[in-house]
Amino acid sequence: MPFYHKLGEIPPKRHTQFKKPDGSFYYEQLFGTIGFDGMSTNSYHEQRPTQVKEIKNQYSVAPKIAKANNMQSYRLHGFKVQPENDYLQSRKIVLSNTDCNIILSAPKSSTEDYFYKNTDADELIFIHKGSGKLRTHLGNLNFKYGDYLVVPRGIIYKLDFDTEDNRLFIVESYRPIYTPKRYRNWFGQLLEHSPYCERDLRRPQELETYNESGDFLIKIKKQDEIFDMVYASHPFDVVGYDGYNYPYAFSIHDFEPITGRVHQPPPVHQTFETDAFVICSFVPRLYDYHPKAVPAPYNHSNIDSDEVLYYVDGDFMSRNDIDAGHISLHPAGIPHGPHPGAMERSIGKVKTNELAVMVDTFRPLKVTEEALKIADSDYYKSWLE
Repeated sequence: MPFYHKLGEIPPKRHTQFKKPDGSFYYEQLFGTIGFDGMSTNSYHEQRPTQVKEIKNQYSVAPKIAKANNMQSYRLHGFKVQPENDYLQSRKIVLSNTDCNIILSAPKSSTEDYFYKNTDADELIFIHKGSGKLRTHLGNLNFKYGDYLVVPRGIIYKLDFDTEDNRLFIVESYRPIYTPKRYRNWFGQLLEHSPYCERDLRRPQELETYNESGDFLIKIKKQDEIFDMVYASHPFDVVGYDGYNYPYAFSIHDFEPITGRVHQPPPVHQTFETDAFVICSFVPRLYDYHPKAVPAPYNHSNIDSDEVLYYVDGDFMSRNDIDAGHISLHPAGIPHGPHPGAMERSIGKVKTNELAVMVDTFRPLKVTEEALKIADSDYYKSWLE
């Protein structure tokens, strides 16, 4: 995150003695990125955060690739992914490359028997259906429909759901996820023309602190494998922290669209970025107001990026036969554009109520076996007159 946050109790100066009321010590931990050069947080723990008692199972969760070199446009029916009780088992990777995994998940139950930590990737969890609470070792965040949850790598977390009807669109990023530099000044502050500002970003305000010993299972992901590691102390034992590296939430409903007299390109919808892909939010907005404007997007060639669009709600004006939960994949190397009739229908319209999340990757995406289970294999023919 580009701004400072403090929660709980911390000493007046870092790397100095910090004692409990009984005279014993709290244990400091630097939770940092990019060696000692990136964003970091200093947290203070009731017990040593290093107490591993046992390493149990180790098993692969690597995606099974069906098409490693893909030139076909696909439509995936995301809601055909069947709900499962366990959160981790419910995560189905549908598209993948060396920079990210795009995941669909329909968990029915809260995470109860274990904690989870992804050591390789930041996670961007979009809440399509459901509500509840993200619980982490650096504090909790309530979530609901339309929320992005940004979970930096290394965060220990659980997800508590209010009901069994939950649908998540997850981007697992091996590159750090940041706010777009196009909307930041050299101090990191979001600029006046940014489509959102720091007030819209929700930081943890509730810190759970336990001073418990026992057997605490943390499922840790590293290099496409899960390690079941048993720790001797409760991982939520932080009494306070400060810094720049922590989970936060942002609602797609708080994204303020940028419009113009003629059709604006996708970068105006940019919400997050990495150095390997961008994430954009398409939200309800007024259409272009030039007297001869064509609101539908023009045909364009994906020369060096794959475009993934996850349809959340509303009527997406450039597509025919699209429903909530559908995903379109338009791969690099071929042009795409509005479906037949979409351009003509858009003329004269004054606004749209569409809601969608887009991921544009700079390296080609591989199509997994999970994707083909829910794929419309004839979608690439849908532009024929």
